[in-house]
Amino acid sequence: MADIFGFDAFSPKQIAEKVDSIGVVKARLPLLSMVMLGILAGAFIGLGGLYFTLVKSDAELGFAMQQVLGGVTFSLGLLLVIVAGAELFTGNNLLAMAWADNKITTSELLINWGVVCAANLVGAVGLAVLVFLSGHTTMNDGAIAAMYAKIAAAKCELPFWTAFFRGLLCNVLVCMAVWMALAGRSVIDKAVAIVFPISAFVAAGFEHSIANMYFIPLAMLLKLSGTVDVADSVTLLGFVGNLIPVILGNLVGGSVMVGLVYHIIYLRKEP
Repeated sequence: MADIFGFDAFSPKQIAEKVDSIGVVKARLPLLSMVMLGILAGAFIGLGGLYFTLVKSDAELGFAMQQVLGGVTFSLGLLLVIVAGAELFTGNNLLAMAWADNKITTSELLINWGVVCAANLVGAVGLAVLVFLSGHTTMNDGAIAAMYAKIAAAKCELPFWTAFFRGLLCNVLVCMAVWMALAGRSVIDKAVAIVFPISAFVAAGFEHSIANMYFIPLAMLLKLSGTVDVADSVTLLGFVGNLIPVILGNLVGGSVMVGLVYHIIYLRKEP
C-alpha cells in the first residue's frame, strides 16, 4: 500500500547508512571529476541566488513574502545539485559521518572539502561574471543591480560571530535538506524535501558560503563598472572577511550538528 501512494521513503537509519556509503564514493572521486562537479555546484547555487534576487528586487512585495518566496526560488540551487548531480561543499560536510565511521581518512576528508570548496568558488564567481556581462542586472530599471549591492554590503558588514552563527544555522538546514532528499525515491520526493528547509534558512537570513561566492563578486563587478552605488565595505577584504566565519559556521553546522549527531544516533558501534 505504501508503494502505491508513494510513501515508501527510506527510514532515518537507512539514510544514515546511505550517507555513510555515499561519503566514501565522494571522498574517492577522481580529481578532475571532483573539480568539474564542484564548479557545476557553485554555478547551480549561483543560479538559485539569481532567482532569489529577482524576487527580492520587487519592492511591491511585503517583507515576509519577499523572504519566503525568495527562499523557495533559491531552492533551485540545491535541487540542481541533488537531481542533476554536483559536488557542493556545504552538503559534503556530511562526509564527517564516513570519517567518524573510519571509512575515509582525515586527509581524504580534508582534501574533498578543500577541492570542492575551491571549485565551488570558481563556479560561483564564473557565473557572476557571465551574469554581469549578460546585462541581467539592468532589469527592473536597475533595481536588481541595486539589490545585489544591498545584499553584498549587508554580508560584508556582518560581525565575525554573527556571520559564524548564521553560517552554522544555515548549514544545519542545508544538510537536513540533503538528508531528507536521500529519503526520497523520486524527483518529486526530493524536491519536496529540499524546498522547506532551504526556504527556511533563506527567509531567516542565514549565511551560505557558496551563495556568498556569487553575491559578493557580482556586487564587486557592479562597483567596478560604476553601474550602481555599492558600499565601501564591498571589497576583496570584505569578501574574505565574510567567507572565513561563514565557512567555519557551515562546517560546524553540517559536520558536527548534523553529520556527527546522526552518526552517534544510528552508526556508532557499541564499545
